[in-house]
Amino acid sequence: MTLAAASSRLQDGLARIDALADRRFGEWHVPGLAYGVIADGRLVHARGLGTLRVGEDAPPTPSSVFRIASMTKSFTAATVLHLRDEGRLRLDDPVGQHVPELADLRGPTSDSPLITIRHLLTMTAGFPTDDPWGDRQQGLDLGAFSELLRGGLSFAWAPGIRFEYSNTGYGILGRVITNVAGREYRDVVRERLLAPLSMDSTGYLAEEVEPERLAHGYLWRDEAFVEEPMEGYGALAAMGGLFTTIEDLSRWVIGFLDSTPPRDGPENGHPLSRASRREMQQPMVPGELRLSQSAPDAMPDAETSHYGFGLFQIDTLAFGRMIGHGGGYPGFGSHMRWHPASGLGIVSLANSRYGPAGPLAREQMQELLRLEAAPVRKVRPAAPTEAARAAVERLLGAWDDAEAAELFAMNIELDEPVALRKAAIQRIRERHGALRADDVIPNESLSPFHLDWWLAGARGGRVHVEIQLSPELPPKLQSLALTSVAEPSALQRGVADRLVARINAGTDGAVVDWPGDVALAADVDLAAVRRVLAATAARFAPVSLGPPVDGDGASKATYRLHSDRGHLELALDVDATEACVKSVVITPIQRGLPDLE
Repeated sequence: MTLAAASSRLQDGLARIDALADRRFGEWHVPGLAYGVIADGRLVHARGLGTLRVGEDAPPTPSSVFRIASMTKSFTAATVLHLRDEGRLRLDDPVGQHVPELADLRGPTSDSPLITIRHLLTMTAGFPTDDPWGDRQQGLDLGAFSELLRGGLSFAWAPGIRFEYSNTGYGILGRVITNVAGREYRDVVRERLLAPLSMDSTGYLAEEVEPERLAHGYLWRDEAFVEEPMEGYGALAAMGGLFTTIEDLSRWVIGFLDSTPPRDGPENGHPLSRASRREMQQPMVPGELRLSQSAPDAMPDAETSHYGFGLFQIDTLAFGRMIGHGGGYPGFGSHMRWHPASGLGIVSLANSRYGPAGPLAREQMQELLRLEAAPVRKVRPAAPTEAARAAVERLLGAWDDAEAAELFAMNIELDEPVALRKAAIQRIRERHGALRADDVIPNESLSPFHLDWWLAGARGGRVHVEIQLSPELPPKLQSLALTSVAEPSALQRGVADRLVARINAGTDGAVVDWPGDVALAADVDLAAVRRVLAATAARFAPVSLGPPVDGDGASKATYRLHSDRGHLELALDVDATEACVKSVVITPIQRGLPDLE
């Protein structure tokens, strides 16, 4: 996609997410909402709805200040890593080494390990979930927190067993930061992160904010807004005490997006190294699997969540990996979410108790990604991989024993004798003729040392090539897979065309049914096939028929289907003698790619 096309798509996407925000805001009991969109390393769009303070004409702006609750945890985690990078602590230090009140704390069983800083960062210390209790400890006196810790803590699990969300654990990390740095937690965060990033409107004290910029928090009760008291700074500020703006929060998100891909060069002024920012975004512990369905006939979306250091990672079937964190608090709701593969980010702030900023940000991000509103970053093959590709294509054109010997790693002969590979390549040449580049399906790399691509034959059909290089220096070719795909028969192509037409008929409200002029084998479950076609139409229509990616040219053929909502494969098995279809399978293809370049 060209930059101009990407910009046009983005503008279309911004109009759509504004309309979505208008619609959702009209359904809520929320006084005010502010949100922003990040693309190409900058805040490209920001908007406010409603008011910062009920009874006043005070529309939110990008510089309006909201409390962000648990999104604070990412700042706490980043500060811990900053101290780690200086050698002031280790993540596997027992927490009692830095918090004397916990020196004697033991787990629930005699074989429980000591709680470490890593356990606290990943919420695997074993503490029971403490929402909403933890939200009411925000302003807990520092001395009272010490007494709480000395009195012991409850355990739901032995440390290191599983993830369970814990505000208490992040409150303890705040005490770790204070004791290791020798300064109060809020001052350490300000000096190490906020000031270097010019996040001048971000802090822990409401009294530091100009009154006209400050959002007040509310609760909808008895058909009216009730103002929530603003809890002051206290011992659990490390889990949810920050105030910030759309402008400042976008800088925070941009810093995480900028941490990929790994590269040489300066850190662009960020106080935390790119390596540590990437580390925060890696899944450390698994969370849960969720399924959602937008319509009765639609294919379900699947999401798995994980937790890193102060950040969630959400892997989706449709869009790949998202990263972010939400915040819910008496009077406020907030969310930040970004998509490393595209560089898109969303930040959303609301001033109502546990306000639905998260669901809105999720919908807005999906809307932008469905439109492919930003170019997707893909893994780029390394120079040795590109050289290996050129060598493989030369071997496909004319075999050369010396070049093959130079190219292949030692395992190639052991895995499949070179003589057999040479014979297979000869059969490919006889079947397809001269091969040329075929870019109908883009090249893909799962890592810089992996590459797969397609070649088109002068006599018809296509060849799929996949290579993987070894870890030697210089790297050698350790894997070479060649798949010959015959040109589909007229019957196969005709059936594929008719099925695509029936799927696309569903966009006009028509019932999606099997085409009456295409015969089905007697043992095919027609009702099941109809359900598959209807679900495909509901989720992906309109679709276009792409190139064949597998098949023998007689009975079996698999086509790629393309849609703005994702990609699929249509696998057909036909009986040429009876001119009927024996099997139809439609499979969605995961769209997300690793977030590297």
